[in-house]
Order: sequence, then structure tokens, then C-alpha cells
Amino acid sequence: MKKTYNIEVDCANCAQKMEDATKTVAGVADASVSYVTQKMKVTFADGADPEAVMKDVLKACKKVESDCEIEL
Repeated sequence: MKKTYNIEVDCANCAQKMEDATKTVAGVADASVSYVTQKMKVTFADGADPEAVMKDVLKACKKVESDCEIEL
């Protein structure tokens, strides 16, 4: 399953760091973050609960940028 979320990203470098952090979260098969469109695309692993996974994704992104917001 693939979903797209709105995300606030301050720069392209931060977007890359958030993308890398998202890919390390259990339940995420793949992810991409675009600074230009302010969108995060997440492909979830089979059987993963998107809501639970996205809570962990938000925690991982807040480690990169503490004021990160993702519209869940």
C-alpha cells in the first residue's frame, strides 16, 4: 500500500534526511520526501498498519527536525 502525506520541510537537505530516517522505520518498504512539493510518499510493507507506522515515522522525522509536521 502506498500513501501520500503533506509534510513541512525547510530545505532539500532536511527532506533527504527525513527520507532516510523514514526508510529505517519498521513497516516502511520505501519512502520519498520532496522539498519542492512538500509531500512524503510512503510504501508500507505487507501487513503493516499505516497509522501505527506513521506515528513512528513522525518520531523518526522529529529527531531530524524537531518542528517537523506530517498531516496524518
